[in-house]
Amino acid sequence: TKRFLKYMAKSEYFDNKISKFFFKSAGCIPVHRERKDNDAVNEAINNLNNNGAIGIFPEGTRSKTGEVQKAEAGVSLIAAISQAPIVPAAIVGTDQMKISRKLFLIFGKPMQFEGKKNDKVAMEKFSDDLMNEIRRLKNSVNV
Repeated sequence: TKRFLKYMAKSEYFDNKISKFFFKSAGCIPVHRERKDNDAVNEAINNLNNNGAIGIFPEGTRSKTGEVQKAEAGVSLIAAISQAPIVPAAIVGTDQMKISRKLFLIFGKPMQFEGKKNDKVAMEKFSDDLMNEIRRLKNSVNV
């Protein structure tokens, strides 16, 4: 497609002039993870409203164990406000890159948030369903 994909990235990547230039050039949106970052959420929603796409790592950080973790609130908040479909994806093989050199990226079927924008229970259920689908996708590949 001709849609521009922007990624949510931790704000620390924007602290250094060189890395800031790289991440801004790549279209990344800085996210302050230590607090609710309305600016990042608004920029993501504006991009979606302008026919863009957003790449979000729902856990907010890499898993130290390789297991799928709980999603942060941002992914369901953006899904609820924008009503944009979420395409779950799993990256498999990153923990074994030095051994197998195989990396898999698996996409699931788009998921749509069905609740109201301010329904925290529906947003948490959506996040849980999303992470369960990512877990299923991840477990569907043997590295």
